[in-house]
Amino acid sequence: MTEMVIESRGLTRRFSGVTALYGLDLSVAAGEAVALFGHNGAGKTTLLRLLAMLLRPSAGTVDMFGRAIKDGGGFIRSRIGFLSHHSFLYPDLTPTQNLEFYARMFGIQSAASRVSTLIEQVGLSGWAHRPVRTLSRGLEQRCALARALLHRPSLLLLDEPFTGLDVDAAQMLADTLRGAHAAGTTLLMVTHDMPRGFEICRRGIILARGRLVWDGSLAASERAVFDRAYATAARAD
Repeated sequence: MTEMVIESRGLTRRFSGVTALYGLDLSVAAGEAVALFGHNGAGKTTLLRLLAMLLRPSAGTVDMFGRAIKDGGGFIRSRIGFLSHHSFLYPDLTPTQNLEFYARMFGIQSAASRVSTLIEQVGLSGWAHRPVRTLSRGLEQRCALARALLHRPSLLLLDEPFTGLDVDAAQMLADTLRGAHAAGTTLLMVTHDMPRGFEICRRGIILARGRLVWDGSLAASERAVFDRAYATAARAD
């Protein structure tokens, strides 16, 4: 039986009387790569922050890896990598020091070797010992990606990961995500970069005003269906 990584039922989130997500039912199986599309204010980031356990639902339920998030906090967090607009890096520490710190938090064995491998993988070898505050946006994002991958998560939650990256950094990120997915990592990626979303993911979801309005294949043969659904969602927003 295929493991369900994410199962939400009636998932709702309100902020001061404004509803960001309305009764969302969503299932993501282990090993899937899913792109989450929608215009600004559609609820995409809210959904990822709920799944990353940075927000609590106002209503509904979420199970991850077979456990309710309200009960399985530590177990679930240990299996998630989260890459967002906020790098969650300490600006006065170097990339190496940041990754070593997170390695200790996750209890990673052979941490020095793991950190060294990731520093090289994301192309940070020349900046490994410079404070994060001195790095460009693209280099900081590379370090944040290494942080998200450090503990070999089963699920990667990605919120606009390509924003602000130059061509080389974007290609490195795409290659790294494809490699992680090929190794069995489940991906759920919010993106406005449709070519990248179609390149990396095989399933797409469209949100509009906090509601799921389309869920289907991103195969080339289905592109016209996706385009119609996205245009309809744009009119709804």
